[in-house]
Amino acid sequence: MYAGAPPWDIGRPQPAFLELADVGELKGRVLDVGCGTGEHALMAAAGGLDATGIDAAPAAIAIAQAKARDRGLTARFLVWNALDLAALDQRFDTVLDSGLFHVFDDDDRVRFVDSLTAVTEPGARYHMLCFSDRQPGDWGPRRVSQQEIRLSFAREWRMDSIEDATFDVTLDPPGVRAWRVAITRV
Repeated sequence: MYAGAPPWDIGRPQPAFLELADVGELKGRVLDVGCGTGEHALMAAAGGLDATGIDAAPAAIAIAQAKARDRGLTARFLVWNALDLAALDQRFDTVLDSGLFHVFDDDDRVRFVDSLTAVTEPGARYHMLCFSDRQPGDWGPRRVSQQEIRLSFAREWRMDSIEDATFDVTLDPPGVRAWRVAITRV
């Protein structure tokens, strides 16, 4: 997908996550899971935070590393499986997820939440932007309901908010309907 520009790679942070940065919601050590070409990790690094981005696509990580060099920012980018975050042997205070959760099937969602739990301590925040079940049509990833989100994070996490948001993509200039979710590790 990264031989060209995938529809989710808009060349800038998602506005819903920029708002979080603007109001000081990004704190401490930041992990951007499924970081793609790194815009959210770079946004955190530009704000002076210790930022790490992981993605399974080596081409995306190479682009993210080049962006960091070109922008003079210090952020770490790793080719990594989001279902095995414990192997990073690190802890994070803030986790950003722009479009990863909605690609997992039910079994992998359980594994993903367990993986997140392994790299966070109580009080850590997880911010997610995912396709909403309110998005019409059938193109793109699986749509996610609020109930699916609540059930996935029912153990060891507290749901702080689920808000209507827009997920900007290159295929549909007005964007697609999404959920912006804030969850705290308990």
